Amino acid sequence: MMELFSSLFRAFVCGGFLCLIGQILIDKTNLTPARILTGYVVVGVLLGALGIYQPLLDWGGAGASVPLTGFGANLAKGVREAVDKNGLLGALTGGLTASSGGIAAAIFFSLLGAAFAKSRDNC
Repeated sequence: MMELFSSLFRAFVCGGFLCLIGQILIDKTNLTPARILTGYVVVGVLLGALGIYQPLLDWGGAGASVPLTGFGANLAKGVREAVDKNGLLGALTGGLTASSGGIAAAIFFSLLGAAFAKSRDNC
């Protein structure tokens, strides 16, 4: 039981810290949320490519893998593995292959939500 609590606490702290950084960037800079989200993916790719993000994934679990930085690190890992296996062509296919399950799930659940939700104007 204590191990479960510890794992959940680390995920909460890690994910919360990443959200805190994003909120500070929104409040204190002129960056748009879209640029911040894109920056998170790019930082995840860079940290994943350098091998720095893996220890954070090991420690933070879902708190590190679910945010956009985790998506970027997953892209970098997929590219690295595909380049080792397929050569230069892997640089073009590896990221999508590694993240295709998450992308497919996002599309499926978005369509499912749209099928049961009624859209309305925000005016």
